[in-house]
Amino acid sequence: MLSHISDERIEQTKSVVDAAGHIPADKKAALSTALSKLKPEVAQISQTHREHAESIARLVEASAHEATRQEKRPENLNRLSNELRQSVENFEGSHPRLVAFVTEYSALLSALGI
Repeated sequence: MLSHISDERIEQTKSVVDAAGHIPADKKAALSTALSKLKPEVAQISQTHREHAESIARLVEASAHEATRQEKRPENLNRLSNELRQSVENFEGSHPRLVAFVTEYSALLSALGI
């Protein structure tokens, strides 16, 4: 059930990115690809660390919303990106792909938001 909630959040996030008219198509495609990579990794974490998975999915969603705003607030995006990266630090040993994908996603968002 929780994996479904996390999946749903990530799919909604992809929709938000796709709907952002001010973001170039190549950047949308890169974000969509990064979100697609994150989705199975978050689902895997949710099997053993439900609360962490939901927190990661919430931060992914919030950071994408912030990055796709017409009126940029870089300080909010930076805060959310940092929180997202910190949320996966403890999984570096057990889920290195999750950490790598979060790092990639955060870098893409930072490039959009600043």
